[in-house]
Amino acid sequence: MSSEWKNRKVTVKVPASTANLGPGFDTLGMALSLYAWIEMSASDETSFRFYGGNMEGLPKDKTNLLYKVAQKVFDEAGVSLPELDIAMYSEIPLTRGLGSSAAAIVGSLAAANALIGGPLTDDRLFQIATELEGHPDNVGASMFGGIVVSAWDGQRADYVRLEPHSRLETLVAIPSFQLATKQARHALPKEVPMADAVFNVGRSSLLVAALAAGQLELIGSAMRDRLHQPYRAALIPGMSAILERAAEFGALGAALSGAGPTLIAFADADSADKTRLERFLTDTLGAEGIEAETIWLKPAAAGAELTIEDNREDGQPSLPDRIKGEACR
Repeated sequence: MSSEWKNRKVTVKVPASTANLGPGFDTLGMALSLYAWIEMSASDETSFRFYGGNMEGLPKDKTNLLYKVAQKVFDEAGVSLPELDIAMYSEIPLTRGLGSSAAAIVGSLAAANALIGGPLTDDRLFQIATELEGHPDNVGASMFGGIVVSAWDGQRADYVRLEPHSRLETLVAIPSFQLATKQARHALPKEVPMADAVFNVGRSSLLVAALAAGQLELIGSAMRDRLHQPYRAALIPGMSAILERAAEFGALGAALSGAGPTLIAFADADSADKTRLERFLTDTLGAEGIEAETIWLKPAAAGAELTIEDNREDGQPSLPDRIKGEACR
């Protein structure tokens, strides 16, 4: 083991993400100001420490996703680093449609690569992340920040990053129940009518153009979807009403966040209707017997951010102590 690697500690701060943005199924993603931190260093024995909610059931052995993703980097770089000390603090709720798995993948890839001196390019890390996640929207947003427009043909993923409008803000309503991506995908049909496919091509194209041009007034019309949200609506009571009526309460547009069950509304930061919008979301879900946490989030301009430190000093503060003041949950 290189002594340089042994004495290095890497911490990666990686944002949550919302995917699809309505019509951009598996292609559009946006980073959000909710974060996970992953700390990684070489060790004599593999160990894990997890902090934050909903992380109690994560494996603490070499079957853990963070460990397996790191080993993919080492294998590709031709490096042997079988024992790791890994810590993670996450604000991102699991299986809620806010990119928790994508953040874990991106954070572990970036940390492992930095730990051994950064032999893999950002593009190569993006390709690996897309292969692991199965689609590029969430991992692209978490890796590069901002709004990411992407495409993957099963062999290569390409992307363009857009800078979010300075007044764009989002409200997420996170239901108290989990919804696995596999279950949400199972609700989708194998085929869709040509008219629906054409409808979504148009809306997705318009949404990308509106976001790129900063024409926030077009977002609501552009976020309409016929490919996935109508089929998933039965899994989230109240969802259809929120998508149909959010504009009445000041939203620029609304969508299912990723595979759900989180719902996301886009708003102008200067809007006077933000309180009404938040109450509408909680009341609509509450009428269906669903408790939901609401959080106002900004698009995160930065993607994965690295900090590299010397790991030789004893008595270093724990990960939660080191990020105190940055975490919001």
